[in-house]
Amino acid sequence: MNNNFNPDKQHTLQSAASISGTGLHTGINVDMTLKPANPGFGFQFQRIDLPGQPVIKADCDLVTDTSRGTTLQEGETKVCTVEHILAALVGMGVDNCLIELNGPEIPIADGSSAPFVEIIEEAGVLEQDAAKVWYSIDTNITHYDEKKRVEMTALPSTDYKITTLIDFNSPVLGTQHAGLKTMRDFKDEIASCRTFCFLHELEMLLEHNLIKGGDINNAIVIVDKPVTKEEMDRLAKVFNRKNIEVKNEGYLNNLELRFPNEPARHKTLDVVGDLALIGYPIKAHIIANRPGHSTNVDFARKIKQYIKRNKHVKDVPVYDPNLPPVFTLQQIEKTLPHRYPFLLVDKIIELTDKHIVGIKNVTYNEPFFTGHFPGNPVMPGVLQVEALAQTGGILCINALPPGEYDTYFLKIDNCKFKQKVVPGDTMILKMELISPIRRGICEMRGTVYVGNKIATEADLMAQVVKR
Repeated sequence: MNNNFNPDKQHTLQSAASISGTGLHTGINVDMTLKPANPGFGFQFQRIDLPGQPVIKADCDLVTDTSRGTTLQEGETKVCTVEHILAALVGMGVDNCLIELNGPEIPIADGSSAPFVEIIEEAGVLEQDAAKVWYSIDTNITHYDEKKRVEMTALPSTDYKITTLIDFNSPVLGTQHAGLKTMRDFKDEIASCRTFCFLHELEMLLEHNLIKGGDINNAIVIVDKPVTKEEMDRLAKVFNRKNIEVKNEGYLNNLELRFPNEPARHKTLDVVGDLALIGYPIKAHIIANRPGHSTNVDFARKIKQYIKRNKHVKDVPVYDPNLPPVFTLQQIEKTLPHRYPFLLVDKIIELTDKHIVGIKNVTYNEPFFTGHFPGNPVMPGVLQVEALAQTGGILCINALPPGEYDTYFLKIDNCKFKQKVVPGDTMILKMELISPIRRGICEMRGTVYVGNKIATEADLMAQVVKR
């Protein structure tokens, strides 16, 4: 990421970028092209080798296999080993990208994200004219897998950062930890760290013909027990090498590690890639203790559910009665023709060219309570919509040249009443322009909040007419 990178804007690629290579598990040679995409597109994979060229979204709810990497599947469409490319995109600050493939698996390259980071850098990252909505974690979210002894926690944080701890009970690896303090460090600290496995796992995978694209250049193979010459000769034959060696207990072919804790850093890379499947950018401190793909994906599902449950809270305007209003009641009366008892906005607390927030304090003394459920006072839904319309009227009139205007309803769509408004409630009235005002026609989305709960929502269209 460059120094001018704005983390609060969405980003895509400036141009397409391609790479070819073998899939680790399928052994199939695949061409992969990363293509720019519109704001809000997210990450989607397209299998251009299949009839109809189906598209599959990078979504934790579509994960069907995590045994040797993360596999997405919808119907017959499948894409395997998605974690390293997703980590590269997130790590480089890309939000929207179409990933085109002519095969079932992402190329393994050298087992890290570095080759993907290189092509993303060559293509360039483009800032888009759309805000990036971050989702903050307000409470600790914990996932524990007793069988695998894996614990994952998301803590509230002002940034997205990850701490990973691994312990494989191995004399070679020992206990390791790695930290990613900010995504800006991903390229230099995490991207080049390769996937790893133990020699006994490799032998089992080879026996079951499960790593057809495996090579000793695309994974760190950890040897934590003495190996016979026969085993070495067999491996040399499988990998088409003259000889394979290991000095004492350590790494196959005496591989040089890129970092002393490269395995722990690669696990961090996997966490970044798998948590991209949440589908929402998050701000949280992730602590991953002995993580693996299955627990990463389970944890992603847990965080996604939390965000979906609390999503509306993200947009709730904050009302601080101590702050001076943007419009007082007297200024509202100068703008709108309405007067008591039909003026249903007490003050305006936020106003931009695209949105407005008003306040209406509901009291038992409202004239309509005399006749509307007198024994059980409930504010009529139509008057809540009227309060929204009056607030939206101020937004529209404020955007026009000075003069005296009236606003008239043209239509109301998608109106929902979700909870009662009663005496003692403070209504927070939020109106947002759906599209620019044209010929005095305003299309707005309105929401009534009481506290952080939605009471009413509707799409309104109004016409502003000069008196």
